[in-house]
Amino acid sequence: MTTKINQLLQKWPNNTVATAKWLKSEGVDHRLASKYVQSSWLKRLGHGAYVRVGSDVNWTGGVHALQTQLGLDVHLGGVTAMDLRGHAHYLALGGRTIVLFGNPGTKLPAWFSSHQWSQPVTLVTTGVFQNCNECTSTLDVNGIELTTASLELAAFEMMYLVPKQQSYEEAVQIMTSLTTLRPKVVQQLLERCTSVKTKRLFMHVAEELELPCLPHLDVSDVNFGSGRRSIHTGGRLERKYDLVIADTI
Repeated sequence: MTTKINQLLQKWPNNTVATAKWLKSEGVDHRLASKYVQSSWLKRLGHGAYVRVGSDVNWTGGVHALQTQLGLDVHLGGVTAMDLRGHAHYLALGGRTIVLFGNPGTKLPAWFSSHQWSQPVTLVTTGVFQNCNECTSTLDVNGIELTTASLELAAFEMMYLVPKQQSYEEAVQIMTSLTTLRPKVVQQLLERCTSVKTKRLFMHVAEELELPCLPHLDVSDVNFGSGRRSIHTGGRLERKYDLVIADTI
């Protein structure tokens, strides 16, 4: 048993959760996992999830298991992705909610949702950002590889969450630093995103901030929908994109 557990620990990425599914793929069934728990090699995190005794497992190690072991199509997005990519470091992110994005119908396992991580984690499920190339990439987060939204997608995700789950003022503040957005990816998002409000908000803020990507965009065929969108009740009317919005910029 000692040889088998040693082989398992060598394959196990540091400070990550091991799911029962992954353990089984490594030849460790429920009974053997229980023996490892009794022998103080492993500790149960919840039903179907384990951690190494003595390891320091946080939400990053949990998200890693969701992405790599359970195959859930989720990624770190919105302001969380901005922070991890160095564009929200001046904000008080310690203890704030970590934002995960997933497709409609995506559900997190109970062991992940019920565990008390150092920061709360919320899952946003939406299908408005389908078929976007180069919109996510793997990022090293404290030594753990995690799929994370690109700056372009994260910007659109922030606007998608305004105003209920994301402060408009904060989103604008973050976007002031987005001088390296790739026009090709922004163009894709404008053409394929199905949320009219999101596209209008992005373009409004980008134009107010005169972001460098703007001259390289072609919005002639972008569907901006029709009808007014009210973001802030009692705000001013921004006529070009027909938005009722707070006078922030």
